[in-house]
Amino acid sequence: MKLPYVPRRFLFVFGTFFISLFMYIDRACISAAKDPISGDLGLSDNQMGWVLSAFALGYALFQVPAGMMSDRFGPRKVLAGIIAIWSLFTALTGIVKTYIGMLVVRFLFGGGEAGAFPGISRAVYSWIPMRERGIVQGINFSGSRVGAALAMPLVAAMISGLGWRETFIVLGIAGILFGVLWYLLFRNRPEDLENISERERNYILTERQQPEAVKPAPLTAGKLFGSGNMWLAMLQYFGSNFTFFFALTWLLPHLKETYNLELMQAGLLAAAPFLAGAAGNWVAGLVVDAIFRAGKWKLSRKVPAILGFSLMIVGLLGSLHMNSALSAVAMLSLAIFGADMTLSPSWSFCIDIGKENAGSVSGTMNMAGNIGSFITALAFPYLMSWTGSNATFFYVAAGLGAVSIFCWVRMNPEKSLT
Repeated sequence: MKLPYVPRRFLFVFGTFFISLFMYIDRACISAAKDPISGDLGLSDNQMGWVLSAFALGYALFQVPAGMMSDRFGPRKVLAGIIAIWSLFTALTGIVKTYIGMLVVRFLFGGGEAGAFPGISRAVYSWIPMRERGIVQGINFSGSRVGAALAMPLVAAMISGLGWRETFIVLGIAGILFGVLWYLLFRNRPEDLENISERERNYILTERQQPEAVKPAPLTAGKLFGSGNMWLAMLQYFGSNFTFFFALTWLLPHLKETYNLELMQAGLLAAAPFLAGAAGNWVAGLVVDAIFRAGKWKLSRKVPAILGFSLMIVGLLGSLHMNSALSAVAMLSLAIFGADMTLSPSWSFCIDIGKENAGSVSGTMNMAGNIGSFITALAFPYLMSWTGSNATFFYVAAGLGAVSIFCWVRMNPEKSLT
């Protein structure tokens, strides 16, 4: 019996979904392990904030060079290497015995992960027709949210059964094996894959975004940072990540301490915003494609992003008026749903204006976003200690959401950098 043909671009998206899923399981497990790590290494909350932010700093600083590597060498080799490197440092996290050692390993872990999403964006440029770009980006980022949601209760259970050090080692080994699998199965372009049908290959080549008729000059730093479009994209992504990274780092310990919950209870509740974020990615991806197919390229990026930031603001401010862990998590789930609605249009926008340089452009935007992540990991504990209230953090995050809406009003996906 002959098996039905599965479009190879669907298998490609399945693979990138799992890259995102593994990446965020490894990234989020530090939050679930916060208490045992702090206990073993004798860390204060402010010191733990630096541990969390060390990852974000490494992740931010290596975005642009890693994105350029995907543009130059292709996402097959680069992504396989990235998966192996971040998995190695996941395993090494379980071996660290000192505060300084933890800072160094988490910084290098962040640097190792840095090129994953820019590399995926460069692959999307070659593999995905423009009319499918929104939902593909939504699926990719929903993998990261499902991974984070799984990490909270799953890693909490693994830590209870194995110990936190053994948990990081097991996750690291699993990631290295996945990196090998990606290298064996993936190809940089549909033209390079032997078992793709002629019909699908022709469809992709015809419907994907076309390169410039005349090869453009190399994308220089002057072009990249001289673009108002680029600065607006960076600023709005800073606002999005400032809120999301709170959920990835401080939400679980915040719920545990504020509402006197057990680790597993807090882990299950902390998973909810990530599932909401996964849904937000799918919804935004479908909206992006539906509006694009209606012939409204600009609106297909602007509408879901502006709606998403509006929901984020409502959720953040609403959470301050809730009296129980469940109701607070419900409002924060709305906030993360909204924040994640901005991802598909943001990364589609980078591919729009970057084209063959999509890795470099998306890496630059993601660098700015993860400077926001770096600040978030420190802002939450420090604002709490300075003001005696966590409300200040939520007001700042909501204000950044308002600034991001202004950015999207001005952004233009039709204005290519090259």
